[in-house]
Amino acid sequence: MRRRASAQAQSAWRLPVTLAAAALLAFCAGLHALAAPVGSSGGASSLDILRHDGGFERPQRPRPFEFPRDHGPHPEYRHEWWYVTGNLDGSSGERFGFELTFFRLALAPGERASSGEPASRWRTNQLYMAHFAITDVQAGRFRFAQRYARQALGLAGATAEPLRVWLEDWSFSGTSGGWRLRARQADYDLELDLTPLLEPVPNGEGGLSLRASDGSAASYYYSVPRLQARGRIVRDGSSIEVQGLAWLDREWGSGALTDQHVGWDWFALQLADGSTLMIYLLRRRDGRRDVHDTGTWVDPDGQVRHLAGDEVQLEVRDHWTSPRGGRYPSRWRLRVPALDLDLDVRPVMADQELATSPRYWEGAVDVNGRRAGTAVTGRGYVELVGYAS
Repeated sequence: MRRRASAQAQSAWRLPVTLAAAALLAFCAGLHALAAPVGSSGGASSLDILRHDGGFERPQRPRPFEFPRDHGPHPEYRHEWWYVTGNLDGSSGERFGFELTFFRLALAPGERASSGEPASRWRTNQLYMAHFAITDVQAGRFRFAQRYARQALGLAGATAEPLRVWLEDWSFSGTSGGWRLRARQADYDLELDLTPLLEPVPNGEGGLSLRASDGSAASYYYSVPRLQARGRIVRDGSSIEVQGLAWLDREWGSGALTDQHVGWDWFALQLADGSTLMIYLLRRRDGRRDVHDTGTWVDPDGQVRHLAGDEVQLEVRDHWTSPRGGRYPSRWRLRVPALDLDLDVRPVMADQELATSPRYWEGAVDVNGRRAGTAVTGRGYVELVGYAS
């Protein structure tokens, strides 16, 4: 009923329902949705699960978010994720990046979560998957782990008040005033307390993130782009006190991409002057820029500005070729002329690829550049989906 996988080892596993297995494997691309590279074998049938709504409710118009309710699950929609990334400094000069992401996937419409127990503790309409990754800059190591579970027998699930999302002993929980994150894998344990430094920020048009003009692909999407993080990492049995900044992304919907999309590039940057920048660039099969590319800028005073895709200029300056196959962008010049912003974005390590099903790159980056003629630095995370076969 569950599977654990890591960079070091994998074990055989089978869900009791073939459809459930196909759906969950299709959902594993990453964080914000799922896509496959051009020419990948896999698949149209698996991608159909995310490219079409399957009879679930669709995000159709902007809506006000309601907290704490919207921190919790939305089972009337097909898929959903809780996505936390960040950069941490250790008490003795260590540097770490981390990612912990929980995904929920509903198998069929028409069933709703309830406060009572279902007729059978084995029966469920929900599947969960989670990724946990650590970038250990000092040691030059990148480690990841992946888990799946059905929402049955208490193995996985999500509640809203108080917020708790879990898959076995991995969890993200708390209230709007602060959250706690816990995960472990073979070489690294992570425990963090997260305190929001900004209110939740809607992305797109009033929280509606469109990927198709006819509304067939869309999600509700908000971020908490600055979280104070404090806690510890246990590396090879030794505890290290850490502190830094984290970023929370929340998104749910019933159709993530269109047939014209093969992947995306996502940037979440936290600058030292207190500003933040999120950029989401969809990649099309025909190579053209997508009209639904978007971004969100939050200035040091907390003022929010939404960015259209044509306001963002992205130049790839280097590439990294994975030993597993696939070639990823590996350094960028990112410009937003309307903000007088010119940034150089560089990974802290080249190999931050998660060899999940399918593979994608998600890693810690450093930022240097200028804003309004003044030097600026920062850190962040970048996600690249659809580059690996």
